[in-house]
This record gives sequence, structure tokens and C-alpha cells, in this order.
Amino acid sequence: MAFFALLGFCLREESSLCQSAEIQPQLLQIKRLILIDGSFEPISQYSIEKDRVRYFSTDRYTWEELPYSLIDWAATEQYARRATEEASSRMDEALKEASEAKKDRDARTPLISPELRLPSEGVFLLDVYQGKAGLSRLTQNDADLKKNTGSNILRSIFNPVAGSKQTVELKGLHARIQSHVPAPAIFFPVSSPDVEADRNTAAIEDRFRIVRCEKKKENRIAVFYSIAITGKVKQQAQYIDIAIEPLSQYWAKITPAAPLKKGEYALVELDSKGTMNLSVWDFGVNPAAPMNPVIEMNDSERKEPALIQKPQKSAVPQMQ
Repeated sequence: MAFFALLGFCLREESSLCQSAEIQPQLLQIKRLILIDGSFEPISQYSIEKDRVRYFSTDRYTWEELPYSLIDWAATEQYARRATEEASSRMDEALKEASEAKKDRDARTPLISPELRLPSEGVFLLDVYQGKAGLSRLTQNDADLKKNTGSNILRSIFNPVAGSKQTVELKGLHARIQSHVPAPAIFFPVSSPDVEADRNTAAIEDRFRIVRCEKKKENRIAVFYSIAITGKVKQQAQYIDIAIEPLSQYWAKITPAAPLKKGEYALVELDSKGTMNLSVWDFGVNPAAPMNPVIEMNDSERKEPALIQKPQKSAVPQMQ
């Protein structure tokens, strides 16, 4: 109010300094001149010249004038202060939302080394090749259930044949991705809107394992199933102890508890009964292997399914 009182004093005294000067900049960001009749003029700027107020109308996009006495300066200043406070509040809220959005982006794409950030989707293996760290995408490889008995596995359970066996095999002798270090880190998404709700309740430590694969002819065996004469199914695999570290609410880091020997491996997911999903993430450990295909920061490949999204094959025997 002191500013406008000073203006009124200048007008009353007809000070030549006040009469000739255009008061700029304004103390408040006046965007609306409120008149004594309650109406208002939206403006972008104004100046006081003697007993007139000259302003640029944002309605008509032209310079106009009004008598100084027709403007309710107290209401104008009150509106300007309220508008300034509201603008400041909106700015604070926008900054808060931007900060929260950045935190969420950082959680979805965490920094795992000074120059390496995880993409928002997929399963990745962190490798070091010739001293340089890089991320390689692990894709789900569908294993096949091989039978060494002529009957179907379900039929074998109802009509058990002593000593019947089955194996879960991956095609080829080597996985596409080979780690050049004995303790690779695998980054796995732990939250997805497509995941079945009941799977979110299981502890991730109980659902994932690394298995060492055995070579057989031209394939790799991940799991053996043996069926006793009583029909009881036993699942056998060379499980590797792992450590799981949560990176954020969206990511987990899976590493072997001890260095892996040269060979072929797979990250597998188990259901609540311990039955393995036939879609696995296979990889190998071979320091002499060629360089893996690595992803770039703007990698935009198709989504990699998180957790079990592919239907399990019905031929998998259930644990008893």
C-alpha cells in the first residue's frame, strides 16, 4: 500500500517529477486493474501519467487509458498479491512434482555404474569386456521337456514306470550371452502391471535360482525329473547359491554367492511348489568368448516379460 500511497501523494502535489516519470518496474506483477465498480481490465503492463493510467489490454491487444480515480488500487494490489502467492505456490508444487518424477525415473532406470544406467524394461547381465562394463539383454529361452519313456509324463504318474526320467533341455551348446567375468550381475524387474497379483506376494529370494547346465549332445540340460514307482516326481538341478539385493522398488540385483566356473547357466523361476518355469534366461561364463551385443542408453527394443508371463507348458510334472 505504501507504493500506491506515494503515487497518490505525487498526484495531489502535482510533482513534476512524478508527472513525467513512468513508474517501472512495478512492485507487484499487476495483471489486472480492478475498477471501483467491481469490473476489471486484464493487462500485461501499465504506467501512470499524471491523472491517467495507460495500460496494454490483453483482451483487445491495444494501448488504452483510464482515469486514475476509476481504479480501486487497494483491490488491485490485493489481487496482485494473491495472484503472486498462487503463482509461487504452483511453482513450488511443480518443482515438488518434478522432483518426485525424477526420483521415480531414477528408481525405474537406476545408475549401476558412473556411466551406466539400466533401461526401464528387460532382464540384463552386467559384463566386463576388455576392461569396459556393458549391459547385455537376456531373453527368455523356451526349454523343451525331453522324455526317455514312450508314455506321456502325466500318464506316467498315473501308471508309473519305475526309473522313468525326463530332462528340461535348452537348444544349442552355448547361450547367446557369455559373461567374461566369473561373477556376473543380473538385473531383474520385480514390478510389472502384467504380473499376476498372487506372484507379488512371494519373496523374490524363494522364486529365483541359477542352475548350472550339463551338455548333452547338441543341447544343454537344465533340470532332471525322475519318477518313482509310487508316482512321486523328484526334480534335480545343480542349483547355485545366489545373493539378491534390491536396487529400488522396480529392480533387484542377482549375483552368484561364489564365482562361477566356466560353463553354461540359466536363471530360472520357480512357482510356490518349486516347479520350474520352462521359460528361462540362459547365459554362459567364458572369459575367452567374443564380445556380447550391448545395449545403448536409448535402447528401445520390445518389452522383455517380467517374471512369469509366458504360460507354463502343461507337460511339466508337479512336485509332490
